[in-house]
Amino acid sequence: MHDPHEFLQALTLVLCVAAVTTVLFQRLRQPVVLGYILAGLIVGPHVPIPLVADPAIIRTLSELGVILLMFSLGLGFSLRNLLQVVPTAGLTAVVECSIMFWVGFVAGRAFGWTTHESLFVGALISISSTTIIAKAFEERGITGRLRELVVGILVVEDLIAVVLMAALTAISAGDGVSADVLARSSARLVVFLVCLVAGGMLVVPRAVRVLHRLGRAETTVVASVGLCFAIALLTQQMGYPVALGAFLAGSLVAESGEEREIRRLIQPVRDVFAAVFFVSVGMQIDPALVARHGAAVAVLTVVVIVGKVASVSAGAFLTGNGTRTSIQAGMSLAQIGEFSFIIAALGISLGATGDFLYPVAVAVSAVTTLTTPGLIRGSGPVAAFVDQRLPQPLQTFASLYGSWVERLRASPRRGTAGAAVRRLAALLALDAVLLAGLVIGAAVFSDRAAGFVVGRLEVTGAVSRALVLAGTAALASPLCVGIVRIARRLGVTLADAAFPAFREGRLDSAAAPRRALVVTLQLAVLLLVGLPLLALTQPFLPGVPGVLLLVLLLSAFGFAFWRSAANLQGHVRAGAEMIVEVLAAQARRGGATPGTGTLAQVRHLLPGLGEPVPVRLDARSAAVGRTLVALNLRGFTGATVLAITRGEEGILVPTGQEVLRSGDVLAVAGSQEAVGAARALLLNTIPPAQAGRDAPTSGPAAPSPPP
Repeated sequence: MHDPHEFLQALTLVLCVAAVTTVLFQRLRQPVVLGYILAGLIVGPHVPIPLVADPAIIRTLSELGVILLMFSLGLGFSLRNLLQVVPTAGLTAVVECSIMFWVGFVAGRAFGWTTHESLFVGALISISSTTIIAKAFEERGITGRLRELVVGILVVEDLIAVVLMAALTAISAGDGVSADVLARSSARLVVFLVCLVAGGMLVVPRAVRVLHRLGRAETTVVASVGLCFAIALLTQQMGYPVALGAFLAGSLVAESGEEREIRRLIQPVRDVFAAVFFVSVGMQIDPALVARHGAAVAVLTVVVIVGKVASVSAGAFLTGNGTRTSIQAGMSLAQIGEFSFIIAALGISLGATGDFLYPVAVAVSAVTTLTTPGLIRGSGPVAAFVDQRLPQPLQTFASLYGSWVERLRASPRRGTAGAAVRRLAALLALDAVLLAGLVIGAAVFSDRAAGFVVGRLEVTGAVSRALVLAGTAALASPLCVGIVRIARRLGVTLADAAFPAFREGRLDSAAAPRRALVVTLQLAVLLLVGLPLLALTQPFLPGVPGVLLLVLLLSAFGFAFWRSAANLQGHVRAGAEMIVEVLAAQARRGGATPGTGTLAQVRHLLPGLGEPVPVRLDARSAAVGRTLVALNLRGFTGATVLAITRGEEGILVPTGQEVLRSGDVLAVAGSQEAVGAARALLLNTIPPAQAGRDAPTSGPAAPSPPP
């Protein structure tokens, strides 16, 4: 037991120093989390300042902070949220976390760290900081589609982090990363989680609703926090981290529908103990140890920023979010935070990692936290710059792809098509599981199998290992081929739902966009399957055979993607010619302002051009007298201009150098959101650059992410 006087002294010192550093960082417009970490450095044992708090007492209090922080994060997660975000943000999070986990593991092995340490490195750099992003978005007033996407990714990341913590705990409990340890640990974990979640779903939401109906805030908050600590204690007794139990407790409470009120009630208590937690993080930073591993801090910082920007942007684009929103999301999520501290602390408590990993993780988090506000501010200009530098076929494809995904989501869910998609998805998952099991099993039992071959065939060890490798490759090849074939069939099935094929004997005018959509969906499916496979099997494989195979497959489909994007240009040009004819004919009939239904015939005859909408410029428009390049319409909004008509004249697929004039009619295409933003930009009388900056984040505000 701690002496009460020492307890009070340590808590007073921590909170007073944290208050000063928090005010300082708020005045500097920096995240207050960094102020807490600095306070930890000041009162910690590694900096020669005569203000030292008792580490044991602060560690005890920080455990309460972890529990309440994870409980609050769990309140932002429910099965309803998961079902809503899986089609877009969920798939993006899977792509991101798979890439980051693999890159982190490879980086750890490159530094000579153990397999366990490398696994923890991969896990801790995979998860972005909900706290830091929520604060940054609140300060900049970011709402709309970007906020919805980032919040959805954070929700799924939190779930992935919990799964990673449970899996790493199970792995660290054994003597090594072996198939039998993984099987037993995974089975035990699954049984525990199923029992806890199933039992909790029957009891917790109903109990919380009953308590809330009493109308007593103190009763609700005491019962909720008590439930949180009870489930955390139960989880700890089963050998899993308290953070897992606290997160699950929050998720179960969230199913009651009263999570917003409960989060509001516990926020003051959570903020106090969360501050103590972040101070305890700073207390464990040894500047000398960080300096000794400065190269690792620098490399992991670059890996986090570059890896997250690239992986989130790619995943978000493939799920139909457009170039601008995808890059903005990637640059917003380029940091690590509270989950990384918890994962690093878990590794030390389990004895799976060295003491150096925690301060390294905190140093990387501090640097990436400092860069986050600048990255968010610069995400819009960077997205516009990237769009301007893309080849024209890719620019056109990027603008239209979002509308195709919109069309796919809006397509009627026919019974046969839905059943076919579910069946193909199940076969794909089965092949992936079998392939992962085969690779892991072959790696774990290769020596035993080679010894068996030597005894039976009387060959040398080298020959026996080559035979085992050849046998594994022979068994894996049908599974790899099956994954590729199923991915293509899945892409064809989904593309047919978006662009139904014409009857035989009629010209298939949707062939070009359907072909481009098939290749893109196949590429997306291969990423969604191949990247988690790579992350799962890399610890068991010497060298990079899985990486080479995935790179070869993606290169082949990348080439096919480029060809389909180039072929799409002909389809777009034909559509532009038809648009010019329709608009010119209308001008000859009287020059009335074209309505949104003017180009309905074009959409019917040449599908795949999004929802082209005519926009007439008048003399008041700030776009008059400027070129499309100067406006950067596509970079700011994600929409593209298919054609421009001036009376009887027409400009097909403009290059961007044409100066816009009063009376011009622009045929704008893209997703509904992109077209709406483009109309606002073209018809507004404020400067186009300012309108473009405002457009992507306008609209109804999304729910706030859990702080």
